[in-house]
Amino acid sequence: MNHFIRFSTGRSQELIDITERVRALARESKVTNGLINVYAQGATAAIMIQENWDESVPLDVIDLLHKLIPPGVWLHDQQDGNGDAHLKAGLIGPSETIPIIDGQLGLSTWQGIFFCEFDGPRATRTVVCTVLPAG
Repeated sequence: MNHFIRFSTGRSQELIDITERVRALARESKVTNGLINVYAQGATAAIMIQENWDESVPLDVIDLLHKLIPPGVWLHDQQDGNGDAHLKAGLIGPSETIPIIDGQLGLSTWQGIFFCEFDGPRATRTVVCTVLPAG
């Protein structure tokens, strides 16, 4: 079962908490036990599981990645100026797989699912969620 989450992004680089949207898809799937894979379409986007209680954590992630992978110094920047976005997306990765346990996402209390925008703003971004029942 594939489900799509579509939305726009408002900043050049940001983390967007999509936990509740993914949680709703898991509930709607009626899968009691299994897996849900959350996949960001696009070579300059990623998916990350991170603390979602304190809004400073996503800002710290963006700040850290900016320090590790600064803009404007990569060969790909000669093409379209977004070499850092590609490297950040590759480092974080395009997907995460979360267990579904007794009909609920198997996240801990403070974990959330974030869409990572590294080349925005974008009018449309798509996340593909694939639900796989156990057994």
